[in-house]
Amino acid sequence: MAQPSVILATASYDHTIRFWEAKSGRCYRTIQYPDSQVNRLEITPDKRFLAAAGNPHIRLFDVNSNSPQPVISYDSHTSNVMAVGFHCDGNWMYSGSEDGTVRIWDLRTATCQREYESRAAVNTVVLHPNQKELISGDQNGNIRVWDLAANSCSCELVPEVDTAVRSLTVMWDGSMVVAANNRGTCYVWRLLKGTQTITYFEPLHKLQAHDGYILKCLLSPEFCDPNRYLATASSDNTVKIWNVDGFKLEKTLVGHQRWVWDCVFSVDGAYLITASSDTTARLWTMSTGEAIRVYQGHHKATVCCALHDGAESAPS
Repeated sequence: MAQPSVILATASYDHTIRFWEAKSGRCYRTIQYPDSQVNRLEITPDKRFLAAAGNPHIRLFDVNSNSPQPVISYDSHTSNVMAVGFHCDGNWMYSGSEDGTVRIWDLRTATCQREYESRAAVNTVVLHPNQKELISGDQNGNIRVWDLAANSCSCELVPEVDTAVRSLTVMWDGSMVVAANNRGTCYVWRLLKGTQTITYFEPLHKLQAHDGYILKCLLSPEFCDPNRYLATASSDNTVKIWNVDGFKLEKTLVGHQRWVWDCVFSVDGAYLITASSDTTARLWTMSTGEAIRVYQGHHKATVCCALHDGAESAPS
């Protein structure tokens, strides 16, 4: 099976993962996932594998095969896995779970190499672009920075007590972090490099983005520069696009009929893919804010999406 240049996948409460031709909207592969719902999808940097975070496991599927079976399973979480991602060279994977832990895994052997205790259900984890710090957000409203070199928690923030942190995103150059919560608020910090590798958070902005929950926030990628945007996906059925320079509202993406759970930018930031409870995923063009493609095929809420349309980064 030839490697597609654009890999687009979605997962739904209908217990399937679907792969789509991004341009035509045709679904070319469906994987049955009977064991649990899928909470998060992520594609490896080399474009070879898709990780599906479920309850309580993570499964890795071969992108270029028609096999319905996972290549490998990662099994030491004890509850819903809500976050998953990869080191830039693809050697290890990180995850966060409602069991209150953040874990690091050896991708090839599926062994859990490290475990960090957040003491509350973890909703979101992102890897700092320096590849040396993980930042997690939990149900109790805590944001923690895990220093991988020191193997310890180097920083702890609580932007709003007892308000769950739903989603975290870091600017590609490590200059900014945004945390979105259940009250529709985004907290923005400038990230300052301290002594050694410790990162300091300097409060920059508080944005009341939506009246409902923010389910996902995402900063635009490197090749979108000099334009820098923040996308916020919400339970109010919209996605809003904010200009990071002053946090002015640029566009509101209207078209989904129910909650928008997830979003992902194309590599150049010119397009955005969204996933919604209305069972569809959509492709939006950032220049006009119009939906130019609807991906229809799931029978229940589509809750996560993954896209890799850049060059493969070869394993080191």
